[in-house]
Amino acid sequence: MLIKDLLERNKREREKAARRKAAKNAAIGAGIGTALGLGAGLLFAPKSGEETRKDIAENAKKAADKVSKGTKKAVENVKHSVEDVKGKILEAKSKKKAEVEDSSEETKD
Repeated sequence: MLIKDLLERNKREREKAARRKAAKNAAIGAGIGTALGLGAGLLFAPKSGEETRKDIAENAKKAADKVSKGTKKAVENVKHSVEDVKGKILEAKSKKKAEVEDSSEETKD
């Protein structure tokens, strides 16, 4: 019974990993396809070269701003998480120290 269960669990894990990989590959493909489609649309648009370059520059600036804002937000979230963890560690440390001190006082009595 144990070997059978182990084999079934292994099989499920492999299948789950394969589904994850397929989803990841599909998402990457969709992103690449979108980027290529956008680029082709801009290049073949019925606008003058100057207008197209201007649009590309504006869109690139907007994308850079979004990435910058997202990065700053992620950094802030990480900072807050680190501070929370530090606080929890200090609290746990103080609690354990108090427990040790109480325990040592009890053994002295």
